[in-house]
Amino acid sequence: MRAAREARFTEGYAVLQERRTVVFDLDGTLADTSADLLAAANACFRDLGHGDVLGAGDALTAFHGGRAMLRLGFARLGLEGAEAVVDAQYPRLLAAYAEGICRETRLYPGAVAAVERLRARGFATAICTNKPEGLAETLVGQLGVRGLFDALVGADTLPVRKPDAAPYVASVTRAGGVVARSMLVGDTETDRKTGIAAGVPVALVTFGPEGRRITRLDPEALLDHFDDLPELAERLVR
Repeated sequence: MRAAREARFTEGYAVLQERRTVVFDLDGTLADTSADLLAAANACFRDLGHGDVLGAGDALTAFHGGRAMLRLGFARLGLEGAEAVVDAQYPRLLAAYAEGICRETRLYPGAVAAVERLRARGFATAICTNKPEGLAETLVGQLGVRGLFDALVGADTLPVRKPDAAPYVASVTRAGGVVARSMLVGDTETDRKTGIAAGVPVALVTFGPEGRRITRLDPEALLDHFDDLPELAERLVR
């Protein structure tokens, strides 16, 4: 019995020594990438002779990924459900996006300062995104913030992507943390479902395209500005 108690104590103490971790989604959370994403999708439509089909009002769809943008555009052109066309154009979209990945993209106000403050308090920080890993690495590099994150997991880092819990777990462990002492900051239903799958608290930002309508997803917290994140993380990650 004594040996078992000592083992449990040792295990618990080891967990406490692991760094607390804050994991960030990328598109729509750390950075507004919508203009460059929409431009890449419109490049596909122009190649097919349709001109620009998507506009600034489609930012929310942009944050759901390349295929979502293509589906929306083709639906507007009367080709709804044409998955073969979407699949054929997806590589062209990725190529167009790679060419102009950081023309209009900007980090949200306060994002850099918030991450720096978290790290100063001893938190590990990581990115878990459904953007392909190579593109995500290129983007955060061009934004000049790669050094602020201990790990980056993309859509193709593992065989599965968010909302499966595995990419989130990988981002935490690669950053040197443990899932039990972590949280996710995101902006979509995908991020909310990821948090539920991983059993961690989620803070959803209200400065994305959905605004405060994101409350419909009932997250553990809402984040109105990055200035509030360090104190929020102290409360959610014990």
